Amino acid sequence: MSKSSIIIEETNLSVAWCKTVNNILSSSGTNEITPLLISLTGFDENEEVRQTLDKSLKKNGQNPITTVAETIFPDSLYRYLDEDRFELYKEYTKNLPRIMKIDQSNRKGTYFGRLISYGNESGVNQLEIIISSVNKIDGVKRRSKLQASVFDPTLDHINSAYQGFPCLQHVTFYKSDTGGIILNSFYAIQLLYRKAYGNWLGLVNLGKFIAKETGCELDQVNCFIGIEKLEIAKSEAKKLLEETELELSI
Repeated sequence: MSKSSIIIEETNLSVAWCKTVNNILSSSGTNEITPLLISLTGFDENEEVRQTLDKSLKKNGQNPITTVAETIFPDSLYRYLDEDRFELYKEYTKNLPRIMKIDQSNRKGTYFGRLISYGNESGVNQLEIIISSVNKIDGVKRRSKLQASVFDPTLDHINSAYQGFPCLQHVTFYKSDTGGIILNSFYAIQLLYRKAYGNWLGLVNLGKFIAKETGCELDQVNCFIGIEKLEIAKSEAKKLLEETELELSI
C-alpha cells in the first residue's frame, strides 16, 4: 500500500480516474492507495476515457459505468419523471424488489434505496430530510442534519469472506457561505477498475439532485476512500490508459 495519503483535485471526473490509476501504476510493489481523497470542483467528463473503460468492462462481463452510477442516484429515472422527486421516490421504491432480483450484487438493496428508505419497515427518507433542512422547511438550521447513512450494522456486520455491498458508508452535505452545495462521502474500500468511475459519477448526480431541489449550485464533490484498490493487473490498467490517449500531467 502507499505510505502516504494521496489527494487528487480535479475539474474533470475522467481525468481524476486516470490520475488515480496512474498513481498506482507509478508505485512499485502495491496495487492500493490508502487513504485517497478525490476532490472534484468541476464535473466534466472525457468521452474517450469513458467509452474506453465501458468497452473494457463489457468485454470482461462487468456492469457499465451508468449501471454502477445509478445505484447511487437513478438519474435516468429522475429525468424520465420530469425531475419530480416525489414521483422518483415512489417509482424507485416500487421497482426496488425487481432491481434486487435482477442483479445478485443488489440482493441487499442499493445505495439510493437506503438513502430514501433506511432502517425500519417504514423507512427513513434521509434525502428528503436533508432537502427540507437546507430549504428550512422544518425550521431547523443544525448542520448535523445534513447527513445520510448507508451502512447498517444490523444487516451488514456479517461473517462473510466477501461482501460487495455497501462500500459507500456515509454522505454529508454542506451549504457554503456562497450558497453552493458541497457533498462529502466516505468509502471503506473501493475497487478502482469496476466501481470507482461509476461511484464518482453517481455521487456527482446525487449532488446535482440535492442542489437542484434546494435551489443551489453543486460546487464540490469530495470522496474519501480508506483503501482504493486496483483489482486488475497493472499491465491491463496501463493498456487502458494508453488506449484513452489522455495526456496526464501529474
